[in-house]
Amino acid sequence: MSSLRSEIKDDVIVVYITASKILENAKIQQIGQELTEVSEQNPGAKMVLNFQEVKFMSSAMINNVVNFHRRCQKNDIKLKLCDISKDVLEVFTLMKLHKFLDIQKSEDKAIASFDKKGWFG
Repeated sequence: MSSLRSEIKDDVIVVYITASKILENAKIQQIGQELTEVSEQNPGAKMVLNFQEVKFMSSAMINNVVNFHRRCQKNDIKLKLCDISKDVLEVFTLMKLHKFLDIQKSEDKAIASFDKKGWFG
């Protein structure tokens, strides 16, 4: 059974992690493989990784997220993360991942942020 589901909203692929606790090694590997497939199947896409169901996740799963971010960069995918619980966000912040991961508060804000231009854009 898949731990991800996705849908297209506007021109953005929204990928939902459907597991609430990501602690077991088998589940972590499964999600990592599914994220790899998503990144390889959608080069050049705009993508949001939605964590609304995730309440707990291990450091190995955080490593999957970092690897997914790298694969997205390699495949020219613009990636945003959203709806991260307070506890998980605290870990991201402690690990300073918020400095290179684009984390948005909500899915709507993440999708809207693709259209924002820079100061001179």
